Amino acid sequence: MSADIIRAEARLIILRALADEPRYSLNETLLQAQLETFGIARSRGWVREELRRLEDLGGVTITEAGTVMIATLTEKGRDHIERRLVIDGVKRPSPRE
Repeated sequence: MSADIIRAEARLIILRALADEPRYSLNETLLQAQLETFGIARSRGWVREELRRLEDLGGVTITEAGTVMIATLTEKGRDHIERRLVIDGVKRPSPRE
């Protein structure tokens, strides 16, 4: 499977995980565990790269608490999950039934 496909899938998983949280926020360690649940076992550095990319794309904002990154879903990220717009580089979600 190509690296681009895995990255796009991982970005969607991250956005969905954030959307499921009451405050739309999770730290990088919890997001790394979420990715592992879906078979994407990657390093902390890799997860941080994906969070930075999502921030560049406008899907999340990032704050740092010491050495830990905390990602928060943006309106644009929410719109992608709800299929109201497409963020290039993030897998398009399947329609919900």
